[in-house]
Amino acid sequence: MNAPLYPTFEQSAFAGLIGVAQEDVTPPVGIYARNWGAATHEAAEGIHRPLMLSCVTFQTTPDEPPLVLIGADLGWWRSADDERFLRNGILKALSLDESRLMFCLSHTHAGPSLSRDDAPKAGGHLVEPYLQLIQERTIRAIQTALAGAQPATLTWAYGTCALAVNRDLPDREKDRYICGLNPEKSADDTLLVGRIADGQDRVLGTIVNYACHPTTLAWENRLISPDYIGAMREVVEQATHAPCLFMQGASGELSPREQYVGDVRIADTYGRQLGYAVLSTLEAVLPTQTRLSFAGVVESGAPLAIWKKEPYAPSTTLRAERVEVELPLKPLPSLAEIEKEWAACGDNVLKERLWRKRGIRKTVGDGEVTKMPLWVWHVGDSILVGQPNEAYSAFQQQLRARFVPKAVAVMNIVNGSTGYLPPEDLYGDDLYTVWQTPFAQGSLELLIESAIQTTRNLTRHEPLNA
Repeated sequence: MNAPLYPTFEQSAFAGLIGVAQEDVTPPVGIYARNWGAATHEAAEGIHRPLMLSCVTFQTTPDEPPLVLIGADLGWWRSADDERFLRNGILKALSLDESRLMFCLSHTHAGPSLSRDDAPKAGGHLVEPYLQLIQERTIRAIQTALAGAQPATLTWAYGTCALAVNRDLPDREKDRYICGLNPEKSADDTLLVGRIADGQDRVLGTIVNYACHPTTLAWENRLISPDYIGAMREVVEQATHAPCLFMQGASGELSPREQYVGDVRIADTYGRQLGYAVLSTLEAVLPTQTRLSFAGVVESGAPLAIWKKEPYAPSTTLRAERVEVELPLKPLPSLAEIEKEWAACGDNVLKERLWRKRGIRKTVGDGEVTKMPLWVWHVGDSILVGQPNEAYSAFQQQLRARFVPKAVAVMNIVNGSTGYLPPEDLYGDDLYTVWQTPFAQGSLELLIESAIQTTRNLTRHEPLNA
């Protein structure tokens, strides 16, 4: 059979059984929520907006184990033990292989502590019951999504949003970088939006993948908040009448323009900016299971190409892979040394840094290398890549460039969190992301190489139902 003269225009899509559910995971007022070294308070004094947990499940048949995608308005893990406590309970309750669950944190810096080690602090006694609540509501969300799963199509479209800026600013007075808006350097503005719709083109849910640190609200803020994600979700859900799941992208060097404030109105402004960009992108999504096909030429003042919509069957491929990437570590003090220094420290800012360093050392161990997990899913014509660290945007840019025309969603803070992954050429600079990270120079590049190879291997396979 001869190949068609003109290719069709298709957006990356998956057709199968898709379930969507959402739960409120707002913590109690008074929970320990000191996320900034400069903060003078420890416990949350109120709620700006609720924290939500959204779930999407993917299957090709009702009997197969699902792929489970979770997006939660939570900050980051200070201890691998706490993350495993939450995730292992979910895996056990659903009899899931760990390759089939990605629990994505939005990385809000105005959320509650997720560390049971904070129990002795003000409001710290509420952390463990809160983790149990998250676990229970996650399990309930997954069960609800699976019970309501129906034939549906996930269709992706790329857009842009100018919310994110580069935040590696050269200090004009000292030989270092400071963490804030650098107007002289560009930022990755890529926005990826997925629309889940049934056979009647009714929207069942949306997925938003965007890279920007939720650091609008800082030490002056005393309220629990999803940061900009809350207002973004409100805008999108009011327009679509369906749950919205947010996935934080590779945002290691990306943040809002104006940040570190106590005014929640600024966070809401940023959320609406992203929300309107999401709605604009959704307008570019073709109707469910529809593509554009070349229909001929009309001779007018110019020869006019006519493209018309036609039905087609999207890919039903579903595959998941979890691999471990061996990353070298910088020379680090031992856990015992960090704990001794923390106990003797009287400076609140330094004490907070040491407490975070302690959690990192517990996670990576006392060796010279550590193994970091990487999840890659092949969902229809799209790729979803998640990992637990704070990779710079080069991670998503290189993956997306390598796998055109597939839609590629890339996520930080998935199933854990440890440290930053800056590019190797920054390791000679006095830069927060370089001195914070436990990973040695070249680790980001190793992760990118592994993600590319894992994706190549996964996409060579035939669909599960072939």
